[in-house]
Amino acid sequence: MPWPDTRYLEQLREAALARIESAPDEQALEAVRVELLGRKGQVTTLLRQLGQIPDPEARRQAGQHLNQLREELEQRLGSRQQALRRRAVRERLASERIDVTLPGRAVPIGRLHPVTRTLEEMLRIFVGMGFEVVEGPEVELDYYNFQALGIPKDHPARDMQDTFYVTDEVVLRTHTSPMQVRTMLARRPPVRVVVPGKVYRKDADVTHSPVFHQVEGLLVDEGIRMSDLKGMLSAFARSLYGPDRPVRFVPSYFPFTEPSAEMYVQCGICRGAGCRACKGSGWLEILGCGMVHPQVLRNVGYDPQRYTGFAWGMGVERITMLRYGIDDIRLLFENDLRFLRQF
Repeated sequence: MPWPDTRYLEQLREAALARIESAPDEQALEAVRVELLGRKGQVTTLLRQLGQIPDPEARRQAGQHLNQLREELEQRLGSRQQALRRRAVRERLASERIDVTLPGRAVPIGRLHPVTRTLEEMLRIFVGMGFEVVEGPEVELDYYNFQALGIPKDHPARDMQDTFYVTDEVVLRTHTSPMQVRTMLARRPPVRVVVPGKVYRKDADVTHSPVFHQVEGLLVDEGIRMSDLKGMLSAFARSLYGPDRPVRFVPSYFPFTEPSAEMYVQCGICRGAGCRACKGSGWLEILGCGMVHPQVLRNVGYDPQRYTGFAWGMGVERITMLRYGIDDIRLLFENDLRFLRQF
């Protein structure tokens, strides 16, 4: 084919530059580049046809013109690409601009879980009575969880239906009472501590959970009597439930206290009339208590002829149910926002 003349090349240049400048985005610009400088592009095709020019001088001049055109087009393509990118950034910034003078979105304020609120209130009351808060491990040695508290290997409380065993000598603590022993081993009387924490038992129904919270208390000093225990726990119940909520103590048995008792509070759901939560009795047990067994005192090196003391343990969930009129303990662990928003 005859070689294109200078006029044709100038027309090609002007048309190519116009198309580059009018490309609306990078995708359209790339299409122009392929059409001009791609493997089958117009400029590339002309460069391949240089060999068809018989005159060496004319071939040299044509090659020079085409190389200049290609370089100019490549430069203009690069400049246009940068301009399109800057414009895209400006448009994106404009569309995503934030007016910092506008009021912010309201963030809902969280509230404490009813169990947490009850636990904090319980500890506040006991600290006000002069008790110190201490904590201990949830994975406990058999010795501290059972043996040091007067529960031998053959005691029914060790039944596998009640206790989660890690090994023969390691358990998930069934109560926070092990800290009684740990605390007494670490210090001399007077001892006045409360122990909050999670405990684990194989038990589940409307008033029991396999994982629940407990607050253990211990007071050891000279001249401590059962009347001190009853007076202290009665004062605690009045502070937590109000002065008009009846309480009562019923004789009971625990291996690590003697004498022992269970403390009941009138059911806050039925007010003594009887319901599912209190199993028709009108009362709910909230804690077990008693005078520290002399053998437990001997186990930690205390002289039971000189020192006496009392201990108690209560479930925080049971206290919470009584306080807020909740009839199913499972509601406290299901994380249903419809339930939790009531608190």
